[in-house]
Order: sequence, then structure tokens, then C-alpha cells
Amino acid sequence: MEKTKKNDLVELEFLGRNKDNGEVFDTNIKTEAEKINFKIQEKPLIVCIGQGMLVKGFDKALEGKDTGKKYKIALSPEEAFGIRNPGLIRIIPIKIFEEKNLNPFAGMIVSLDNLIAKIITVSGGRVIVDFNNPLSGKEIEYEFTINKKIQDEKEKINSLQDFFFKQRFSFSIRDKKIIFEKSAEPFIKIFEEKFKEILKKEPNIEKSGEVSAIKHINQK
Repeated sequence: MEKTKKNDLVELEFLGRNKDNGEVFDTNIKTEAEKINFKIQEKPLIVCIGQGMLVKGFDKALEGKDTGKKYKIALSPEEAFGIRNPGLIRIIPIKIFEEKNLNPFAGMIVSLDNLIAKIITVSGGRVIVDFNNPLSGKEIEYEFTINKKIQDEKEKINSLQDFFFKQRFSFSIRDKKIIFEKSAEPFIKIFEEKFKEILKKEPNIEKSGEVSAIKHINQK
């Protein structure tokens, strides 16, 4: 059986635990998610190996694996969510929260400057806030199974659209090119190199009046 390698797109089932206490912090397995009242997406998780779609150690562990086989790995903080950074613990005036109509308290999870943070203490007019990932500094365990490698070209393209664009655009495949509809242009400008590296095909935008020989209408 052929082993997985970098830039393979694979359908993945996984469960992540905090090694310290055994608590599940993430999964896309329905039966496991129900145990912790965790809502998961109905569609399968498809990732591209070696493209940073998962934490570093987990991403690396997907290389050289067999499909259909269950694996278990342990990751150090450096391989998972990083070392805790004291510089990410900040003191913020309470008036900043009051301006947002928030009443801060210890343990509260908030979004500040598009970052998720946890309030450590509230004292007088000061709030101590931790911007570290809650799992930073923790050893992590993952159990995972690679269900299959994605072989169909259209499924590969749609999987990358789901991850990078968070939506799907119509496209056609012509030789070594992927021709997207005009509305995809802003996304293609950002992720053009990723598509080239992963699919070995160049993404292009359909020219005005051009008729696609092969038209694929994506279904969300």
C-alpha cells in the first residue's frame, strides 16, 4: 500500500486530548463530539499534508502513513500549540471593556483586537488578560485515522476552496490550468501559489465572454 506524502489531500478523522488531564479539546468524530457537547461540521475533514492546516507536529505525523489504520501520537508544546509567552499576558484598563458594554470577570473568554483571550483577574480599574492559546505549554495527544487519499481532481479543488476560501466558486480544468469564475479573483490573488504547489496546476480567472469547455458547478 502506498504511504501518504507531502501535498497529498486526505480525509481525516481525529481526536485531540490534553495529555495532562485526558480531556478532549477537539474532534470531528461524531460519537466522541456528542460526549462533550461539541458541534462538528457534517462534511468530512479534508486536509493537505505539509501545508500548515493542522498544528505542526500533527501535520508532520500524517506523512508516511497507511490509510484505514488508527494511529496515536504525543506532541510536545513546541510541536503543538507552542510555549506560553509571558509577553502575551497584558494589563488592560477596565474602561476598554466598559466601552464595549462588557463586565469582565476572572475566567471570562473575550475577543479583543480579533484575538481570543482569557481574563485572569479584575482588580480596581485594571484587568489582567492572557492572550496565550489555552493549550500553549501543554503536551497534546492525537488519535487519528486517514480514511482515504483524495484522487479526484475536482474534489481536490473543492477541498482547497473549502479551506482557503470558505466558499466555492465554479471552475473548469483545462490541461495544467484551473479556470475560475470572475468572482473568485480576490481569493486567487492570495492563494495562487498554494494551488500551484499542491495541485501542480495554475489557477486563472475566466476571461469575459470565454466559454468553458468543461463547466463544473459547485454545490455547497
